[in-house]
Amino acid sequence: MTLATILISVKDCLILIFVIEEVLKMVIRENCNVSGRRVGILVAFAALLFVNSIFAQTDTTARELPFKKGEKLTYVLSYTWGGINTDVGEGVVTLNYENGVYNPVVKGYTYKFYDMFFTVREHFESHFDEKTLRPYKFYRNTLEGKYRMINNYTFNNDTYEIHAVTKKKDYPEKDSILPGRYNTYDLVTLYFVSRTLDFNNVPVDEKQPISFAIDREIFDLYFVYKGKEVKKVPGMGTYNTMKFAVRLVAGEVFTGKDELFVWVTDDKNKIPLMFESKILVGKVYGRLTKWENLKYPLDSKVKK
Repeated sequence: MTLATILISVKDCLILIFVIEEVLKMVIRENCNVSGRRVGILVAFAALLFVNSIFAQTDTTARELPFKKGEKLTYVLSYTWGGINTDVGEGVVTLNYENGVYNPVVKGYTYKFYDMFFTVREHFESHFDEKTLRPYKFYRNTLEGKYRMINNYTFNNDTYEIHAVTKKKDYPEKDSILPGRYNTYDLVTLYFVSRTLDFNNVPVDEKQPISFAIDREIFDLYFVYKGKEVKKVPGMGTYNTMKFAVRLVAGEVFTGKDELFVWVTDDKNKIPLMFESKILVGKVYGRLTKWENLKYPLDSKVKK
């Protein structure tokens, strides 16, 4: 079986590329208007770790954060079906810092070959306080085929309201106030806040609620901590990890019965190493392929 087998029809081509979209739409509720609420290629990486109200109103003054200025993580998204295993896209998470504010930037794209069928370009960016970890601003610029969405958020950390300005292609700009709560974050800030959580205090197999905003909505969902596991990551070696599960909603690719599994390094860095899920046709997974300027040694690695 060859890659050409998948690409026999236009539908098959789109299934392969929709893998990217569906991983990122994992957090959107059932029966939503999918074409109007896409999340984009990098939400998978931004939402790898879901956190609960334990970190609400966090103050990190008295403890060390697990990340530092200049950290850079590169992920590759792949599709597997039968004997086929092909990389379809890539995402990069870069952490900037200035004057007490962290500025993470997340960018993603489909590889040139798949651009012929469905082009994806993503840019997510946030600004959050180094002590409270509360977000100040969030920006999203998404291009997925003919779909285009821009988000500009400003967070009020006294009332927790979110001033959301959104613009969808060919539609007027919309200005909204979202009623956030103390534990409502944008997805990029949520990714970094989650890494500060002490997972030793999270019970195994117990639902943990989270809240995040995207487009003009706030979603209240949950994750499940599955415990520790020694995990082999293709091309990267074997690691001591913490495993998490996220229930997926039904869509063009996911059945709604399977879960997305995520493996995170069991060390001081707490970085996502890999995620995977079965889909209607085959399996999708993402893996860490490069890292730069980690704050701590990656001593969770046990074998090359």
